[in-house]
Order: sequence, then C-alpha cells, then structure tokens
Amino acid sequence: MRIAVVGAGIGGLVAAHDLVAAGHSVVVLEASDRAGGKLRRESVAGAMVDVGAEAMLARRPEGVALAESLGLPIVHPTDASSRIWTRDALRPMPPSVMGAPTDLAALAASGVLSSAGLARAQAAVEVWPDEDVTVGDLVAARFGDEVTDRLVEPLLGGVYAGRARQISARAATPQLLVSTGSTSTSPTVTGSGPVFAGLVGGMGQLAEALADRLDVRLQTPALLLERSGAGWLVDGEAYDAVVVATPAGPAAALLRQILPTAADELAAIESASVAVVTFAFDSFVIDNSSGFLVPPIDGRAIKASTFSFNKWDWVREAGDGLSLLRTSLGRAGETLSGSDLDLIDASLADLERAVGGVGRVVDVHVQRWDDALPQYALGHLERVARIREAVAGIPGLAVCGAAYDGVGIPAVIASARLAANSLTCE
Repeated sequence: MRIAVVGAGIGGLVAAHDLVAAGHSVVVLEASDRAGGKLRRESVAGAMVDVGAEAMLARRPEGVALAESLGLPIVHPTDASSRIWTRDALRPMPPSVMGAPTDLAALAASGVLSSAGLARAQAAVEVWPDEDVTVGDLVAARFGDEVTDRLVEPLLGGVYAGRARQISARAATPQLLVSTGSTSTSPTVTGSGPVFAGLVGGMGQLAEALADRLDVRLQTPALLLERSGAGWLVDGEAYDAVVVATPAGPAAALLRQILPTAADELAAIESASVAVVTFAFDSFVIDNSSGFLVPPIDGRAIKASTFSFNKWDWVREAGDGLSLLRTSLGRAGETLSGSDLDLIDASLADLERAVGGVGRVVDVHVQRWDDALPQYALGHLERVARIREAVAGIPGLAVCGAAYDGVGIPAVIASARLAANSLTCE
C-alpha cells in the first residue's frame, strides 16, 4: 500500500517506520520545517542538548527497545535527588506515587507540609470511587488538600502541564488509582530498575534517527483529506491509507469532513502551552540535586528546573566546564504572552531565589511549545473510545499521538504501533 502519515512527531515517525518495515510505501507529511515534534535538540554554548523531552520511562519497554533497535546509546540519570521548592525552601522530594505519599515518615521529615497538613495526611482514609475522578480530588480525599497542592500539583504540572483538579485519574494516573485501592481500566507501569532513561547526546536523536530512514516532506501541511473510491486523497495526492498523527486540534480540522462527530470530540481536547529555557552558566553552586519542582500555590513564575549537568553525566561532559540547566514555564490555563526576554528574566529571578545565587549566563535558549500537552479531562478514556470507534468504521484510516493513550514517549510509541497495526491487519 501507499500510505500517508500526517505529522512527523515521534508518533508519526514510529507509525511510518513500522509501516515501511511491513513493506509499505510511506510518505510523512510535516507542516513545520523540521521533524521530531517535541523531541528537539539545540546548541547551547556549543553543546547539543534537548530543549524538549529529555527522558522517557524505562519501565515501559517501547522507548528503550526502539532506541536500542536504532543503535542509540541508552543512559540513565545519575543518583542526584530531586527537590520541591515550597514554603520558601528547597525540600527533599518524599517518596510517592504521583504525589500520593508512600512514606509518611519521609513526608514529615521533608517539611513540605504544614503541621496541619501533615496531621491530615497521617490520618489518611481509604477512597473507593466508582466513577472517574480528578487526580487532585482523589488524593485530597485520602490525604488532604495540602498533599494535592504541594505534591500532586507540581508533579502533574511537570508531566502534563496540567491542573490536578482537572485531570482524569483513570486516564492520566492509573497507577495512583491502584495505590489508593481503586480500579482502573488502564495498565499500570511497574518493575524494578531505573525509572527513567535517556540517550547519550539527547532524546532528540530518537526522532532524528527515525526521520533519516524515512521519506519526510517538510513544510508540507495536509489541508484536505477526502475519500477517493477505496482510497484517499490528501490535498489531491492519492494514497491507499492515511495515519493522522497530529495533535488533537489539527487532527480535528483534517477529519472534519470525513468524521464530523469524531472531529468534535478531538476539538474538545484542550492543550497547554509550555516553554523551556536552557541556560549555560559559568558556575552554579548546588549540592547533589537534579533539580526541583514548584507547586503553583507558591506563586512562582517557573514550574520546575532541571539541573541537567547534575542529572546527566553526558551533559556535564558536553558542557566542558559550564553548568547547563533548564527551567520550564506554563500550565493549563496560562498564556505565555511575555517575550523571550521576559521568560529569561523570570527564570533567573526564581533560580536566584531558590538556590541563593547563580553565576554568569554564557548562553541561553528559549523554546516555546504552543499547545504542546493535551489535557486528559474527566471522561477522557470514554472520549478516546468514541473517537477510535468512529475511525475504525472507515477503512484505511488510523489515528495516533499524545492525545489518546498517554503523553510520554513510550505511550506515544505504543499508540503509533496500534495505528500501524490497524492498517496492516485490515
């Protein structure tokens, strides 16, 4: 078959890779001037580093297995610990399942909670919701509002750029439902060994390696999708099948004429915009920490900072004596309307407050990711099921990406493979 894959993010690239491996002729259509989606590397002070996703879950097999099959070197973070910047101090991150504490003694020692908040957490009650609930409401019902505000919110802000009391627990954090004794329709991620993995030289290489093996047409947006007999026309060009691997908004626009109801469902999936500011400092004095998260309740500009030079040995080596680190900004409902200089200044001010001073900035890079992260609202799993049911009724059509089955790299790879398999099994 001749197949068009619309979108050259990691989902589209993996779907195309698998379809080519199955013997099909595949063209990847990408609206922007580069492939890779949220996997991207840029030079900062002469070092090529990630300015998008910098790691993937190692306890799901899809990402690590794909990287190994492409000959890319896997690396795990150092043993540097993460912190929470809250209540005017950098505090140890207590063990948890997506913010739900698993060690109350460590929680008490961390100082993250007030005495009243700690007392409520220690008086935890079992929660058995029969319906979908938000992550924040679920944890607050068991451990109290302060645990949600100071532990869950910063973690979800990092993963989803979301708000804890707006994100579906069943869709986004099934492992949290298991930890609270509830049931979930989604699989959990378990196992031993390192939680995260990266690539020596940056996660952006995963997308680069895939794109190098494929026919990717850059600056080629897909504007019109039409049925043509048993096949398809994409902007007038004929294909036997189509994979729509764009974010929810563009997917809704492309599918509007073919599947208006599914398009409405896709259009209802909101997204959050974020920015990553990467610095190279001539010096940066910090203990053995990989960075910190920031609860929105504390009113800071940034939501996190990753001390890349402490977290990844390869970044420390690439920095050649400079300290490379990054901040992230932007949560659901926020508009990053300031200039790049505004984001830089806000990041520097918060870094100085958090660590007590920083060195001279040698170089800086601002990467904006507009509408980057889909928000899994209540009922998301049911919405995705309705979309997939509608798409399955149209031969030669499949969808994949972060809007459906998870925003992490392994989850998107799995989504892409599900789409590719649905076409090859027709």
